[in-house]
Amino acid sequence: MSETTIIKTDSPRAWLLAARPKTLTGAAVPVMIGVALAYVDAQMYEVEAFSWVAAVLCFLFAFVMQVDANFINDFFDFANGADDAETRLGPRRACTQGWVKLDSMKKAIALTTCLACLVGLPLVYYGGLEMLLIGVVCVVFCFLYTTHLSYLGLGDVLVLVFFGIVPVCITYYVQLHTCTWQVFLASIACGLVIDGLLLVNNFRDRDNDRAVGKMTLVVKIGEKASLMLYLGVGVVACLIGLVFWLNGHVLAFLLPLFYLILHVFTYLKIKRIYQGKALNHCLGETARNIFVYGLTVAAGLLLS
Repeated sequence: MSETTIIKTDSPRAWLLAARPKTLTGAAVPVMIGVALAYVDAQMYEVEAFSWVAAVLCFLFAFVMQVDANFINDFFDFANGADDAETRLGPRRACTQGWVKLDSMKKAIALTTCLACLVGLPLVYYGGLEMLLIGVVCVVFCFLYTTHLSYLGLGDVLVLVFFGIVPVCITYYVQLHTCTWQVFLASIACGLVIDGLLLVNNFRDRDNDRAVGKMTLVVKIGEKASLMLYLGVGVVACLIGLVFWLNGHVLAFLLPLFYLILHVFTYLKIKRIYQGKALNHCLGETARNIFVYGLTVAAGLLLS
């Protein structure tokens, strides 16, 4: 989108931009891996309880929660002064640019939060009453991330938990009512891969974050360590994938090595660019790499 493009306030295009559809890959990948793991194990152990309806509900819940998180992030970062139209390096935000009124965003947050609860409620039928607790925790931390925890450098931990452990393990649990070590380790690997997106985002914004007192992990550990961490999350995730090989899913280990190649190239590009708006290209590449990881892991499991 051109910098000179005029977006009408509260228009459909404004809301589409506020929803940040490109981020939905980060919501889809953990569920994709969890569904693939559950489907393969259901076939292996001849369990007839696998439900595609439950799988679709998991995807929908993840998507709505992601949009909800984006709205919350847009609203509170602007309200707290963490977003500034003049100094912002990342993709422009709806409230900061005036594309969406603050009152409208408040109503949208309430709507998407309620919609997420409605979409997730039927999962109680498949996974038991414990799904209610999981849903409440997801909603609470969705707010806590932007309002408090991201300022304390805990964003990366939350990504590991809520884009790795929770969606992968719960998607699997909904189907088979259990969780294995293979699933748990796969969820850790998934969370590490997706954390790369937060790392490059915070690496780009490190100077602005430092100025407003937002102590992200990148601000705390510095540029060089952050670059090594970005490279490391991809390498460690692929090494964790050895658990697939040990469980007879060789392709689920080998195919994601293609992701690792892309990840290394993106790391080298981040290192070369180092700062400024040009890092947005690396953000897009990282999102692409995450999707490639999810596809290769899921395909590897199904083909094995």
